[in-house]
Amino acid sequence: MDKSKNLSESVIFPKGEKITNDYFIGTAWLEMLVSNDSIFNCPIGNVTFEPGARNNWHKHPGGQILLVTGGKGYYQEEGKPVQVIKEGDVVKIHPDVKHWHGATPDSWFAHIAISTNAQKGDAEWLEPVTDEDYNNLK
Repeated sequence: MDKSKNLSESVIFPKGEKITNDYFIGTAWLEMLVSNDSIFNCPIGNVTFEPGARNNWHKHPGGQILLVTGGKGYYQEEGKPVQVIKEGDVVKIHPDVKHWHGATPDSWFAHIAISTNAQKGDAEWLEPVTDEDYNNLK
C-alpha cells in the first residue's frame, strides 16, 4: 500500500491522541513534540488528518510553519485560492493571516505544525470550513 495514501499509522512521529475540540471537522490526531515553554518558545506538534478532515479558519499572532511529512492536503489563506500541498512542502504563514489546512478528500495528510513567536499568544480559532466550501474546492 502506498504510504502517502494511508497515514492511519504515522510513519515518522507518533500519531498522538484524537483531537476532541470543536476546531476540527472530521478526525485528526495531535502528538506534541515540543511543548510551549519559556526556553524554546516554539511549540511543535505532529498533526495527522484522515481524508476530508480539516481545521477551522484561524490565525496565529506569531505566525506558523507547516512541514508536510505525508499525504496530500489543502492550505488556504483568506481571499486566495486553495493550494494543494504534499510531502516535502514547507508553508510559511505570516502572523495574523487567516487560514486553514487539512486533508484532501481522498488522502490522509500529516504535517509538523510549528508555532513561531509563541509569546505573542495562542491561535485565534474562527468559523469552520463548511462542507459546501470544502466540497467546491478546485
